Amino acid sequence: MGALANDLQSFRAYHPGELVKEELEYRHISQKSFARKLGLSYTAFNEVLNARRPMSSELALMLEAVLGINADVLVRMQTDYNMTVARKNVTIMERIKRLRQAAAVL
Repeated sequence: MGALANDLQSFRAYHPGELVKEELEYRHISQKSFARKLGLSYTAFNEVLNARRPMSSELALMLEAVLGINADVLVRMQTDYNMTVARKNVTIMERIKRLRQAAAVL
């Protein structure tokens, strides 16, 4: 039996900051000036764009207002990113395996 589309896992986690970064590049908008206009520190904003910091709901709403990217999509992308990274974490997956074995005994 073939794999269902709903069961497929992303090969690479795609952080919503990457999407925003590409959008800014496409529009020829400087990250530094854009961060300043949003009232954010450039360093913090750059960390989101480079997937070193999560996309907050508040930032997603600001980006929706300015760039027109749906905030719900950005927040869902962040959740998907978090789950993909967690599923690739060997330590977490080993712990889950042990929990499943313990639960099977109950």
